[in-house]
Amino acid sequence: MRIAQVVPMYEAVPPKGYGGTERVVSYLTEELVQRGHDVTLFASADSCTAARLIPTVDHALREHTTAEEIQELAAPLHLAMLSEVFQYANDFDIMHCHVEYLSFGFAPFVRTPSVTTLHGRLDFPYLKSVLRRLSDTALISISHHQRAPLDEVHPHWVGTVYNAVPVSEFPFSTHAGKYLLFVGRISPEKRVDWAIEIAKRSGMPLKIVAKIDPCEQDYYENEIAPLLDHPLIEYVGEADERTKRELMQHAYALVFPINWPEPFGMVMIEAMACGTPVLALNRGAVPEVLRHGMSGFIGQSIEDLVDAVPYVTQMDRRLVRYEAERRFSTRAMADNYEQVYRRVIAERQRDQLAIALGAHPRRVPISA
Repeated sequence: MRIAQVVPMYEAVPPKGYGGTERVVSYLTEELVQRGHDVTLFASADSCTAARLIPTVDHALREHTTAEEIQELAAPLHLAMLSEVFQYANDFDIMHCHVEYLSFGFAPFVRTPSVTTLHGRLDFPYLKSVLRRLSDTALISISHHQRAPLDEVHPHWVGTVYNAVPVSEFPFSTHAGKYLLFVGRISPEKRVDWAIEIAKRSGMPLKIVAKIDPCEQDYYENEIAPLLDHPLIEYVGEADERTKRELMQHAYALVFPINWPEPFGMVMIEAMACGTPVLALNRGAVPEVLRHGMSGFIGQSIEDLVDAVPYVTQMDRRLVRYEAERRFSTRAMADNYEQVYRRVIAERQRDQLAIALGAHPRRVPISA
């Protein structure tokens, strides 16, 4: 198949640091190329890929642009980028977009079918209004929980495909380390303060690998920094991919005490690929990703996770890694996306044949 992968301009593919969407797209793109597909990646010029790269910007925006400039320029820049990208539509069998709702207005005006994977949370009221008007847009969710807020307003879900990692590239250890690990962003919904509380109450050292977005600097300084002055707590900062994987490999467990409707949670499967169990609160897609007692422990409260800490040593880290390989490998993800691509292409061909035979394309009335 001739496949276009269209990603945002914020990070390179793969990202140099934090960046879940771009990392998943990188894994998918490289796997599809290995399978013999003709893949074109529309991304920043500083991306690295075995696919054909068509640059959409000279450098990833977060590398050379302030947060204020990104907020002001992101929408017009991405809309201009998409207007150019869709001019290439006839070169492909399918276009796979990862820019949230921004591509929806372009897709109906080209013959090539497109699909959009939504990578973020979907419980925002404006999305319902948008998708009522674009109910033919082919959408892919990254978990069943993620799509639930839109199920009643959008009938054209063409699949749920879980994110993945190249498991064989992650270092593995059969031995539990001597520290807990938090990986993510410093933000209220990620609850690093709860991770610190779990570490203190369990008497287990905690390493924090996390980035601080400019918009969260005040939150960090006022709420989190005062908690770091403790002998059990070490703030590592934002680590590169190699360092992050090594820390995961040697961790006792990954702590994932989120307090928001997490649509997936990449760090959970990254830890699992290293054989490291996950201690997570029951929020969002956590119960879809983790199997309680097999790849980690799911709790309803901080107390539950503190109580679970001693039982981590009873888990077989080989089974944790096997769970990642079986369910969240790049092979499994590419298999599922290939099925979606073929189904969407076939659906578009049927629609075009019906139009050629005199049927009218379906139109959905606009309603408030």
